[in-house]
Amino acid sequence: MRKFTVTVLDTTGIQPYIFGSNRLRENIGASYLVSQATDNWARNALGMLKDQIHQEVYAFDPEKHQPDAKPHIEDDELAAELVYAGGGNTVLLFSDKQYAVQFTQILSKRILEEAQGINLVAVHKEFDWDNQSLYQVVQDLMKNDLDAKKRSRIPSAPLLGLSVTATCRSTQLVAVGMSEKFEDDEPYLISREIQKKLDAVHFANRQLREKLLNTTSEIYNFPLITDYMGRSEGDSSYVAVIHADGNGMGKRFQEFGKDKSNRDYIIAMRELSHSVNQAGINALKTVIEILVQSIQTDENGKKKVKGYFEIKDNYLPFRPLVYGGDDVTFVCDGRLGLELAAIYLEELEKQPIADADGKPKPIRACAGICVVKTHYPFARAYELSEDLCRNAKRFVKDENKRDFSALDWHLAASGLSGSISEIREREYRVKIPDFQEVASLEMRPISLRKEQDSDWRTWKGFTKVVQHFNEDDNWKGRRNKVIALREVLRQGIDATQKFLKNYQIKDEQLPLFPEFSGQSTDLAKKGWLNGICGYFDAIEAMDFYISLRE
Repeated sequence: MRKFTVTVLDTTGIQPYIFGSNRLRENIGASYLVSQATDNWARNALGMLKDQIHQEVYAFDPEKHQPDAKPHIEDDELAAELVYAGGGNTVLLFSDKQYAVQFTQILSKRILEEAQGINLVAVHKEFDWDNQSLYQVVQDLMKNDLDAKKRSRIPSAPLLGLSVTATCRSTQLVAVGMSEKFEDDEPYLISREIQKKLDAVHFANRQLREKLLNTTSEIYNFPLITDYMGRSEGDSSYVAVIHADGNGMGKRFQEFGKDKSNRDYIIAMRELSHSVNQAGINALKTVIEILVQSIQTDENGKKKVKGYFEIKDNYLPFRPLVYGGDDVTFVCDGRLGLELAAIYLEELEKQPIADADGKPKPIRACAGICVVKTHYPFARAYELSEDLCRNAKRFVKDENKRDFSALDWHLAASGLSGSISEIREREYRVKIPDFQEVASLEMRPISLRKEQDSDWRTWKGFTKVVQHFNEDDNWKGRRNKVIALREVLRQGIDATQKFLKNYQIKDEQLPLFPEFSGQSTDLAKKGWLNGICGYFDAIEAMDFYISLRE
């Protein structure tokens, strides 16, 4: 009988830890520390455990080892083996529960010393290799023990100070020093947590360059402050926060490991975890390549994105914050948010990974894009991008079709108040005589591509309409006319038709949606279809969409 201890690691409170600051550098450092905590640091902790107990361990690394590489804990008398690290979890096997406890202590100590603010959760369970399913034990730990431990965890109450103290500007914790001067950002009071985040920025940038840049893009840098994201003085000053997440990936991981022997389960999870991680990285690399190819040098030697806006000191107007895998967050210039999100989803679909039946299957994902003023509170913008991503996922489920990619967005020209549903109820719902129910001015969310004949709320349709308003002779350079149309659409079909007639718009119709043969002309002549306006979103997005591929 071969008995081991299974250990599953996870973290809590990650979103406020990464996105709770309005300073991009702090977000960058925080994201890097989170990625290290349950990955490379776990491998390092196994090495330290080996030195303490003087027994062999195997810290599997997908960059160096094949998924089925030996040694194996069940055959080679190892003290510990890393099963896999990915999907937000780390799974390990130990030959003795005491080793699992020692390992957790080593890793916890490092996190406390080098990444204050990250909360590690670890659960252990004894396991009989010969008579129990490792798959089932891991599932039980994740579904029951891990969730229960997260819920029962008592939040720490930091000691804020015993006498007169100064507080950190970002965390409101006790300040331990001053930040270094960076660009135009004057030194400010920082806590130990922020100090560690800022210390990690250099390593984060180096890792990002190594993973995502190649020979054609290596002359460019990733920005460390939002003002270098492509901001145009006196013109546009918006940043887009994009959060994308794969559809049903948790269930896919579960199904992938089912009905396999224990060693086959370990090999399968390593393969799947690494392939999903690489799929996300490859998609981002293509996004960067397309962005780099769109940068042109004008007659004055200035580098501009498609001639629209200048980039500063070779800084790309784009910065991944969370990457690797299907769960990705990146920021970019506000005018690129919609396009780069769509490119990412398209490229992710081109990275098929094995499914439970052994056949390659693409990753479908949804994305939420929140475009806000450059110095808008970052945590709030990220929260909204997450809400928008969830909204797109609900759209996929509600449509009752096969799995597909979708995206939703919000363009905040001013401040934001309330949730996305509250904002839309307040600003995008109108009561017009043409429909019995309250009508919707927005067509969002939309699918990435046409799934069936009745689809018209697609990325291709939306972008073609935006381009028509920006380039067609009827509308180009006539912003007052476009704004007037936007207000007329609020009044319903009759007002829209009168507008088209009075302004002598060609054929008295708005631009047709491509690939939509059903009621396309009816939609173009009325502006509305089944209680949904087809043109309000496009008018709003005219200043926030730049095509990089045409």
